[in-house]
Amino acid sequence: MRSRRLVISVAVIAATAGLVPGMAHAADPVAPVAPAAQGVAAPAVDLGKAAASNFKTFKSPAERSVRKGLPGGKAGAAASQADGNPGLALVLNAASTSAHALDLETTVISADSTLKVTVDWGDGNTDGMDAYGSTVLKSSHTYAELGEYQVKVTVTDPANQAEVVNEFSAMTAGSDFVPYAPTRLLDTRDGTGAVKGKVAPLGSTRVKVAGNGAIPAGVTAVVLNLTVTNATSAGHITAFAEEAERPTTSNVNYEAGQTVPNLAIVPVKNGYVELANRGSESVDLIADVTGYFTRTQASGYTPMTPARFVDTREGLGANRGQLGGRQAFSTQIGGLRGVPQGVTAVALNVTVTNPKEAGHLSVFPSGGATPTASNLNFTPGQTIANSVIVPVGADGRISVFNGAWAGTDVIVDVVGYYSTDSKASYMPIKPGRMIDTRDPRWPHGPLRARSYIYNGISPDEVGIDGYVLNATVTNTTGTGFLSVAPDPNSLQQYKDKTAVFPERPGASTLNWTAGKTVPNLVQASSGKNGIVDYWNQGWEDVDLVVDIFGYYESK
Repeated sequence: MRSRRLVISVAVIAATAGLVPGMAHAADPVAPVAPAAQGVAAPAVDLGKAAASNFKTFKSPAERSVRKGLPGGKAGAAASQADGNPGLALVLNAASTSAHALDLETTVISADSTLKVTVDWGDGNTDGMDAYGSTVLKSSHTYAELGEYQVKVTVTDPANQAEVVNEFSAMTAGSDFVPYAPTRLLDTRDGTGAVKGKVAPLGSTRVKVAGNGAIPAGVTAVVLNLTVTNATSAGHITAFAEEAERPTTSNVNYEAGQTVPNLAIVPVKNGYVELANRGSESVDLIADVTGYFTRTQASGYTPMTPARFVDTREGLGANRGQLGGRQAFSTQIGGLRGVPQGVTAVALNVTVTNPKEAGHLSVFPSGGATPTASNLNFTPGQTIANSVIVPVGADGRISVFNGAWAGTDVIVDVVGYYSTDSKASYMPIKPGRMIDTRDPRWPHGPLRARSYIYNGISPDEVGIDGYVLNATVTNTTGTGFLSVAPDPNSLQQYKDKTAVFPERPGASTLNWTAGKTVPNLVQASSGKNGIVDYWNQGWEDVDLVVDIFGYYESK
């Protein structure tokens, strides 16, 4: 049986040329230079173990073998008496090994005789194998689409006019995305989805997902925009599946007096997710759903190198000038900059900058009603970003509403899209911390100004298209922003010191100011080499924390 190993390699690269500073955008690219790696490989992560909850085993014992007579022979019990090879039987053991793949071990119990074994995978594909007598045969299959399949194995003994069939039902391990109109599932301020009242320090609250509204039973993960408000001290929120061990990772970091949103893709168990307040004081929590994942065929994911679609400061994708208070604009997504027509949803990084007063943004499919759910909360003068996954309207457009009473600039970067033609399915894993530059075991100190860390997440794996990460910047002493993009180099090139300096990204993932801790979900593309770069686009050093929550797999 196969298993994946996610070998995480991390190194720090210092840029040798300075750039013009900016917020919510990258400056002009530097000339290529030969970067010098200063890194250490992190311990290997067994991806199969981390994703163990997704992988299932399927069995069918010898007693379930059904004997059939060949033409001219007899069937059933009569065949086993009259025909030769009366003990002919099959034992089937299978296991899912990736989002779309299944490994099968077929144990043939037989007298010494020439046999023909056929595996019908249930999707119109078959494999044939020759065998002699009792033996063990191994085979693998990758399904083009997710779903449940009836796998049937037939062994034929022509010389003895005998045929035996055994079969089982198997479900693929991956999950596809179903967009959902932004809807509030939890608001502890008014008792939506839970008892009214703040979540206690070191306490938690449950969020019902399956069976809530039109969300069906059997969902494997949910996309939630989590917002912390009315905080009186610093802390963080951890989201995880009900009854699961609480991970040490974080999803939302907050400080006293802040209202902080962050997107999370959270595994679902028993139809619920758990939100734990890891702060020393109580807080109010809000959770808005924008989609969910299911093991039935729906929309797969296609990651992209982040591309800018909207910048109201420049008139890109919308009218030039701030989006007015209580106003909305629509912008085209389908058919532009590598996003095809007909996508069902889009993964965005949305940034607010230069707001004149406090407010929020709501992102929703064009043609739909403006939701009460918010995607991004801001204060006057703040530059803040948040990840958004939103359904796309039938016309290929999305809309953005400014819930403040005064104007703000809006920037929208596309990082990927969901469609029925996209092949990558989601595999949630046990959350894990990949990078923490504060950790004494980290030998390089903070992420240096105008520099990047490269992170080899799956450099030797085929079929992993992207990752679901949470990046947090802390211990900031100035303003800046983080960019995340695939690296064009291989680990071998870094080892051989032949790596080229990557082009500095033009899109931001999160923005910070002095003294702030800022998180954001990152849906990062694996690129060609399974390596992701984290760029400090500011002029002062910062600490960086990166957690991994899952990956997208197309094979």
